[in-house]
Amino acid sequence: MTISARPTPNPNSLKFEVKGATLLDGGLEAFHSATEADGHALASELFSLRGVESLLIVPDFVTVTKHPAADWDLLADGVEQVLREHLSEN
Repeated sequence: MTISARPTPNPNSLKFEVKGATLLDGGLEAFHSATEADGHALASELFSLRGVESLLIVPDFVTVTKHPAADWDLLADGVEQVLREHLSEN
């Protein structure tokens, strides 16, 4: 499994592409708060990272939008770690 962070037109969003694993069976799921993510393991884990504002999850990638004051240098590693741990457990 490989995870690659890719820029998006929005500097507060990064697309984390996953190869060799599936995040969802199909469709998409969008979350705009930790409350909305209740009951969704991956989304809840990602919202536990300081600075995450919203998520878009599809089968082969997740787009994470951060608070403007959050630092990608700190947050991106945490997102990748959460993805790896979640996918290794499921």
